[in-house]
Amino acid sequence: MRANRLRELLAAGKPTLGTHLLSAWPTLVELIGASGQYDYVEFTAEYAPFDLHDLDNLGRALELSGLGGMLKAEQTQWTHQAMRAIGSGFQSILFADIRTQADAVACVQAVRAETPRDRGLMGVGMRRDVGTLREAGAPSYVQALNDVVVAIMVEKRQCVEDIDAILSTPGLDMVQFGPADYAMSIGRPGEWAHPEVAAAERKTIETALAKGLHPRAEIHHPSQAARLMEMGVRHFCIGWDVSILRDVWRDNGNGMRDLLAQAASPAAPAKKKAAAAKKAPAKKTRSGYV
Repeated sequence: MRANRLRELLAAGKPTLGTHLLSAWPTLVELIGASGQYDYVEFTAEYAPFDLHDLDNLGRALELSGLGGMLKAEQTQWTHQAMRAIGSGFQSILFADIRTQADAVACVQAVRAETPRDRGLMGVGMRRDVGTLREAGAPSYVQALNDVVVAIMVEKRQCVEDIDAILSTPGLDMVQFGPADYAMSIGRPGEWAHPEVAAAERKTIETALAKGLHPRAEIHHPSQAARLMEMGVRHFCIGWDVSILRDVWRDNGNGMRDLLAQAASPAAPAKKKAAAAKKAPAKKTRSGYV
């Protein structure tokens, strides 16, 4: 079985850094790996269109690039998406929309082996993670399932209200606060920076640390990390492929539109002529220079 890089880093007490993809194009995983800056890639399957062949291809690219893989699973697909992602080579699952402790228990069960000790729901599978046939159902497979990193989103009002019990669920590893969903769940859509949202974020981070869990944060830019690091966060996932592309297209497009607008201005020829006259050498006459 392939070593679980994210699990090893957590066990060693080291910080981790990931980045997000909504695109299922595996070449992007290779480009991320070539940068040499990231420990894992999160495929944000909750939002992205994909099929099961995409998961296998992403799994191959992760192995080729020496990266860990995390999949963000939507609430109605926890068990199915976790099973297929792990089978494709992902070694961490981020479960969205946790509301109760029963939800948290279900998420842990979705990735653990169905043995008397582990009490999970994962049976034997002939998938990529076991080499299709090589280690199917072997003790190494059971251990690999125990090593799968379980992360949950704290992003609902009910979850924050019962945060102590939910984060006491055995088998959890990482916790991430979601300000957008939380703001909407308390009737303040779009108010991500509202004091009530900020208080819930701090409560989530402090509770996670108190229980020995690893709080993780999503940011757009390194400048956003300092505030969270002061609260004890050492695990970050930075940037989304879609926002990176949008920002470059927007900024470069705006810059070019400005240049084109200046070139098309009626005053442009006169300005160019005046600028050229300033640069032209002065003509010599009998009395000197003019």
